[in-house]
Amino acid sequence: MRKKIEIIGLGAGDIDQLSLGVYKKLKNSNHVYLRTKEHPVVQELEKEGFHYLSFDSIYEKHDQFADVYEEIVQTLLNNAQNDSLIYAVPGHPLVAEQAVQTLLEKGPLAGVEIAIGGGQSFIDPLFQALKIDPIEGFQLLDGTSLSSNQLQIDQHIFISQVYDSFVASNVKLTLMEKLPDEYEVYIVTAAGSKDEAVEKVPLYELDRRVTVNNLTTLYVPPVKNEQIMLKSFSKLREIIAELRGPNGCPWDKEQTHESLKKYLIEETYEVMAAIDSGDIDNLIEELGDVLLQVMLHAQIGEDEGYFSIDEVIETLSAKMIRRHPHVFGETQADNAEEVVRNWEEIKKQEKGETTKSFLDGVEKSLPNLLKAYELQKKAAKVGFDWKEITPALEKVKEELQEFEDELTGLNGDQVRAKKEFGDILFAFVNVARFLRIHPEEALFETNEKFIRRFRYVEEKVMASGKPFEEHSLEELDLYWDEAKVKGL
Repeated sequence: MRKKIEIIGLGAGDIDQLSLGVYKKLKNSNHVYLRTKEHPVVQELEKEGFHYLSFDSIYEKHDQFADVYEEIVQTLLNNAQNDSLIYAVPGHPLVAEQAVQTLLEKGPLAGVEIAIGGGQSFIDPLFQALKIDPIEGFQLLDGTSLSSNQLQIDQHIFISQVYDSFVASNVKLTLMEKLPDEYEVYIVTAAGSKDEAVEKVPLYELDRRVTVNNLTTLYVPPVKNEQIMLKSFSKLREIIAELRGPNGCPWDKEQTHESLKKYLIEETYEVMAAIDSGDIDNLIEELGDVLLQVMLHAQIGEDEGYFSIDEVIETLSAKMIRRHPHVFGETQADNAEEVVRNWEEIKKQEKGETTKSFLDGVEKSLPNLLKAYELQKKAAKVGFDWKEITPALEKVKEELQEFEDELTGLNGDQVRAKKEFGDILFAFVNVARFLRIHPEEALFETNEKFIRRFRYVEEKVMASGKPFEEHSLEELDLYWDEAKVKGL
């Protein structure tokens, strides 16, 4: 016996849209299964004595659409073992029908032939109802699994599978990540049929005013407002390219990778300051300034023909996947320490490192406070480290004593004094590492604290009417202590 499932489409609207061939197949078959009976064609065929079985009850059994489609597929494949059958879906079988795709994949494995028998999709009637030319660019997306990352808001967007108010609510919230609450969208129902309806509503009312069903498609017009497009990465890329273009900014056009180095460092420190301040708005701005530096470097690379931001993103994405096998692969990592250990091992394999020294890999260009921290971390990984903090503190005291000896004239050697001072700093970095304090961050916070308190002293001096030179150190110290009491 030939095992076959023929999949046909019921079209986008009423029975007049059915081809004669599809109509005959529906009327003449004794084994017709419908994904849903909620369709105008079915209502018309019922008047002519049409017999069928529908899968509407399966939707009520499951919380996830994937489970619904899986049960539909298994039911069809099981029943096709006994006799050929027809599976009818709204629209066209190959447009927005996940179960059909699964049947095409699993049918041959089960020894069942899967044939596509035609039908009109809802796409052409949509363009006609909205009077849209598809050459302008459009997206067709699934409302049941919509992500804001999919949205190209400068194109026409059609969102299908908006079955009910729950899906409509999720679609609304996703769109609001990119669009203003009052952005106008269109609800298109039964496009191309006598019951066709097009209703324009503000986005925030999408799930309140509109009754949605199996014949509902949401249309989101392309964004023309420049202000809305500012959230788009493509718009940022366009802005940077224009700044570096022939009619762009003279300053931006003359920048090089070398000339921008200092700005990347400065902007990074400003991000740290924003984090310390707890000011979210400031943090957003400062992170944007860091991103600006990345975008400028990428645009310079593109202008010179070496690389673009696409390659930067591709390289980063590939690295994140490779170095997180516990997320994207089979490796296990139960804590942050294991993650770091795996990361370093993968990094070593990627670079094909034949380590001459365990200290290799510490950048020579690092500021020396950071360099000391990284050198100590490298040495600690191979066991060259104290087991507790007490010896590290004793080392600080030892180095401080040696430095004091140089200053008190026991040796009186300026060169040796500088060396001993460096030893003190190195020892203090080691203590910071034991306490999981990043020395650069700690010193940054202290610098900021000094600035705040000294500015308070300046304000008090100015208010006194006397210049700094006429204040004793004791008086200035009193101002400093006031600043401390005020929490500056």
